[in-house]
Amino acid sequence: MRNKASKRLVIDTDVAQSSGQAAAVDPTSVKCRRFLQSALDICHRVVMTPAIFDQWKQHKSRFARTWLSSMWARKKVDRLSPSLDDRLRSAVESVGMSEKQRRVLMKDLHLVEAAIAADGIVVSRDDTARDLFRAASSTLGQLRRIVWVNPVEEADPREWLAKGATAEEGRMLGKHVAKGESC
Repeated sequence: MRNKASKRLVIDTDVAQSSGQAAAVDPTSVKCRRFLQSALDICHRVVMTPAIFDQWKQHKSRFARTWLSSMWARKKVDRLSPSLDDRLRSAVESVGMSEKQRRVLMKDLHLVEAAIAADGIVVSRDDTARDLFRAASSTLGQLRRIVWVNPVEEADPREWLAKGATAEEGRMLGKHVAKGESC
């Protein structure tokens, strides 16, 4: 049984790949490691679909490998096999963007599909994809309530995790943010 305050997080491999060991000093490595460690300590869960797991196997850091092993050991990994959402995929294919932008959306659509099947939260450093999904959310309503968190950009995403990883408006894809303003 899942802890009520626990959320199922879809964590992109770019976070796993960037998380560094305790001795790492690069700010990106430190922030990604602290975020993952906080997710473990605060009792959140990680969502693993076959596609996400395959990417993690190829791209995770040594720290992320240990972290994921700890998550498995504590039974905090939710294995999901969401079916492909053909309607969503067709809508993304026909959204009014360039072919290059649609390719970016399609590349990360599996993260959004997993989030829809879980608690609606994507953790990723990919601001380009986030901004494109945010723009697409104006016509694709099911994207609007997806929460997208960049653990490097946020002031302290660990505080957000500690407060239950709630769906705050500024983190939702449906919240349109002015150019240059962070969410």
